[in-house]
Amino acid sequence: MKILGIIPARYASSRFPAKPLADIGGKPMIQRVYEQAKKSKLLTDVVVATDHREILDCVTEFGGHAVLTSEKHESGTDRCAEVAANWKEPVDYVVNIQGDEPFISPDQIDLLATLFDGKVELATLIKKIEDHSQLVNPHVVKVLVSATHYGIYFSRTPLPYQRSNPTEWLKTHTYFKHIGMYGYKADVLQTITNLPISKLEKAESLEQLRWIENGYSILTAETEIECVSIDTPEDLERARNSLSKQHG
Repeated sequence: MKILGIIPARYASSRFPAKPLADIGGKPMIQRVYEQAKKSKLLTDVVVATDHREILDCVTEFGGHAVLTSEKHESGTDRCAEVAANWKEPVDYVVNIQGDEPFISPDQIDLLATLFDGKVELATLIKKIEDHSQLVNPHVVKVLVSATHYGIYFSRTPLPYQRSNPTEWLKTHTYFKHIGMYGYKADVLQTITNLPISKLEKAESLEQLRWIENGYSILTAETEIECVSIDTPEDLERARNSLSKQHG
């Protein structure tokens, strides 16, 4: 089975411009993501999909593979679809690897890839929520999961709602958060990017709801690994400090 790992890397960002090029311990962030992805045992190939020449040149300089994509894409999924449609050979699945997780675990990528069987349309990872602050944080996306491990719904609100005191919810129910790495069956990827924005997607600002609303199923696997995501310059400083302590 051929599985292509794609790392979308956008240059512009309202909160953190040129984020993929930020230095972390002597390496640009995009290089750290790329090198971690290359350690995966199940990916056939890895490529950076970017909208900016500077990122392309950076990846080329450290010996990686990158391609330029349109500047008009609204999401990493759209960027992945463009790359997959023009890839040098047909692939069975595509894994969308977040470009702002410099310490992403190759084991997480492989866990996701083990779900691919030729029938699974879409797949993603989830992690048990252990902290109440994460449960009520709207930036932490929560997932309702069926008995067969498919995502029923994704929300910024804690679901399910319980009538008991919210501070006790984690004691009486297992809540999961979404880990933002996706796997797509190659033909499904091309289809979902042509779907119009749905009502649920618009309400929650979560693209995966468009897929569910249009009848696609998202298989999940539970991970115990917590990755560090770099969303702001403050996150970057924390990552740098963490790395320096590890090597200190």
